[in-house]
Amino acid sequence: MNKIAIDQRMKRDVEIVIISDVHLGTYGCKAKELLRYLNSIRPKTLILNGDIIDIWQFKKSYFPKSHLKVVKKLISFATKESEVFYITGNHDEAFRNFTDFELGKLKLCNKHVLKLGNQKAWIFHGDVFDASVQHSKWIAKLGGKGYDLLIAINNLVNWGLEKMGKEKYSFSKKIKNNVKKAVKYIGDFELTASELAIENEFDYVICGHIHQPQIREVVNKKGKCIYLNSGDWVENLSALEYQNGDWKLFIYEDEKHTLTDDETDEMKEIDSTELMKIVTQIV
Repeated sequence: MNKIAIDQRMKRDVEIVIISDVHLGTYGCKAKELLRYLNSIRPKTLILNGDIIDIWQFKKSYFPKSHLKVVKKLISFATKESEVFYITGNHDEAFRNFTDFELGKLKLCNKHVLKLGNQKAWIFHGDVFDASVQHSKWIAKLGGKGYDLLIAINNLVNWGLEKMGKEKYSFSKKIKNNVKKAVKYIGDFELTASELAIENEFDYVICGHIHQPQIREVVNKKGKCIYLNSGDWVENLSALEYQNGDWKLFIYEDEKHTLTDDETDEMKEIDSTELMKIVTQIV
């Protein structure tokens, strides 16, 4: 993965930024880290590729200020110079009732086709490939609760490891890397998305959903495409950035030392209490 040089003195101008699987409203969400990243960039286009607010796990009793600050920051992008697309995922599927809704520069959709010069990128969350979501939603939701509990326990363990001066450890990554079914599912997901993109003559296919940041070329008898996945802000803390015709992965752990702690609240006109009321009404 290519590292991205960041000028500490000013925000970086980026043509396109894609994030997904933030899961606001869950214990696993790394909202503070995401806010630091968002405060460091000035995107021309921001694409939120699903599972931004986790409606499946949402509880009125748990939506901390750091999560609200992320929501406010995303709104601030849409009220200024950035064009913002919110693509729905399975964890925020309730928003699919409002597909094609537009508010200023904020647009809600289920998928998006992005033109990059003479090339086309097909962007969607990716849960359409997940049979458990499409046909056995209760099983998927039960799995989501188990995953959230695993992340919460993992956070507690990592807190202890940090206190002892040891490296953090990811339970879920270990499981994904060692369980054959998980490895096969990820491989099948990437291949299916890429083959559909090639068949429909897209140069890029961009997904989220599986929490696996990736950029790779896929070639078959019908052609080739670049498969990209923005990862997540629970485990990998990653984003996709497009600048000067090149896609790169931003990995927070690799770049956090270059980020400044800008706590400026750019949306003071929106009261946090009122914003929380809006969030609870939506979900």
